[in-house]
Amino acid sequence: MNQELTTAVEAIKTAILQSQYQAAKETNRIQLILYYGIGRYLSSKKGKKTWGTSVLETISSQLRKELPGLRGFSATSLKKMRLFYENWNFLEDSNSSVMTDELPEKLNSSDASDELTAIIPIADFKLSGINLADFPVEDFFKVPFSHHITIFSKVKNLQERYYYIHRVVEENLQVDTLEILIKKDAYKHQKELPNNFERTITPASLARKAVEMFKDEYLLDFINVEEIGERDAADVDERVVENAIIHNVKNFIMTFGKDFAFVGDQYHLEAFNEEFFSDLLFFNRELNCLVVVELKRGEFKPAYLGQLSAYLRIVDDKIKKPHENRTIGIVLCKSMNKQFAEYVIQDYDKPMGITTYKSLSEMPEDMQKVLPDLNDIKKIM
Repeated sequence: MNQELTTAVEAIKTAILQSQYQAAKETNRIQLILYYGIGRYLSSKKGKKTWGTSVLETISSQLRKELPGLRGFSATSLKKMRLFYENWNFLEDSNSSVMTDELPEKLNSSDASDELTAIIPIADFKLSGINLADFPVEDFFKVPFSHHITIFSKVKNLQERYYYIHRVVEENLQVDTLEILIKKDAYKHQKELPNNFERTITPASLARKAVEMFKDEYLLDFINVEEIGERDAADVDERVVENAIIHNVKNFIMTFGKDFAFVGDQYHLEAFNEEFFSDLLFFNRELNCLVVVELKRGEFKPAYLGQLSAYLRIVDDKIKKPHENRTIGIVLCKSMNKQFAEYVIQDYDKPMGITTYKSLSEMPEDMQKVLPDLNDIKKIM
């Protein structure tokens, strides 16, 4: 097939895929509006004497008889539609004609179809609530109903719901993955680590993964803090920490997080006859990138970011493979002024984060008591 035909096929294929994607988005939007309208109607009937616990079963059964092959309208599904409406009913102006509490009762009359259309308007559905300033309209209608159920049933805060709605759309999340994120409380942990990932890593989904990959503090219970404290020179102190990590690299990786692979310590970097040695170099399979970790014994200082930025430039230019993402740098220090760290890190265009560590002996005594003894764990293993 010649180039002209190849180009024609590609153009037509792209048009088809785009139309399919657009159709899928529109289908989901119409479905959500339908469910919202049904939910509104069912919610208006809740509490009436004639609408007992079995009424949804009766409605569902009758719908299946009148619409053979109909799926997705079981009694459980109808209940979820009602909850869907009740959780998002602020989306419409309370003064709107479609929001009146007194809904028509005569659905068996000859004009039942007209009245039902008034109750569940799909084509004319408009968002007109008073709390829509930061509402993610576009993303809301792209989220499948099953995901909406998971979000509103497990998350009550509106801003948190918006956050998970965004993530479902941006990362095309499956329901089980969404549930894991909610269980881990990803919303509240998204900015614990001082970092500039959101500005320096694309796409946004990868930036969020990077934030979740690193903690704002690590418990390195295999480091002898007393030994470190006896040293005078800061660089010697850092080598003690580094050596402790190297000798316990498996423990460190398990502490640091999943999917990390150890590349080396005191990793040699060179550019224009200038030599440097990064403390620790890892590769993260989930992020598909190298991770440079710089160890600092004392409190965080802005100069550490400048040093780390230089290392990242060299690693990206000399070591990173073409298919890998930008290298991430982490400053691992003993303590920091978190607000100050967040303030100064934004001036850098390399992906960097700042975190701290402590040893087991530095934890509060009451917390130490509830932790299992290391020797007991070794025996069990």
